[in-house]
Amino acid sequence: MIKKIISTVFLILVLTSCVKGNLSTFGKGVSIGFDPRTIGMQIDDTIMQKNLVARLTLTEKKYFLYIQVEVLDGRVFLTGKVEEPEEKIKITKMAWETKGIRSVKNAIEIKGQSNFKSTAKDILITSQLRTALLFNRLVKSGNYTLETINKTIYIFGIAMNAEEKKEVIGEANKIYDVDEVIPTIYLVSELSRNKI
Repeated sequence: MIKKIISTVFLILVLTSCVKGNLSTFGKGVSIGFDPRTIGMQIDDTIMQKNLVARLTLTEKKYFLYIQVEVLDGRVFLTGKVEEPEEKIKITKMAWETKGIRSVKNAIEIKGQSNFKSTAKDILITSQLRTALLFNRLVKSGNYTLETINKTIYIFGIAMNAEEKKEVIGEANKIYDVDEVIPTIYLVSELSRNKI
């Protein structure tokens, strides 16, 4: 039984490493080339992320496919879809229980609260914002995770300075048919290790 659990955890860690690497190639998540965090911070964040993903997967295997976890400077950003509101609460609790976590932002959607049309609109909004950030030379677009749920844009990432943060939020607000923009953007100067 223990061998099976260890094998499962190892497989999860290997697979999430592969998935994560491929996603960053397409601009999702923080790109290593632009990442202003120290190597130590990156390692700490990766350990927290892998720990949380492993715990979620051991709790419910479907979470491995349907829940995405990003960690920046000990701050967790959760996205994906679950069946019941109780699951969203349980996942948030598990994130808070992960050693080293400083804050949790939960943008997990409850299935059934959107239809095909609204999902397509959300994908279009995210694509428009991703493109706008790519072409804005004042923004390092690879440093941001974008998620749109029911015409609300969630932005999670690290800005090099206040001007870049303002540009990212401005680009999001320019997109047609967006109800709300919820930014969780940290300045490099706000990262915990830079305050020491």
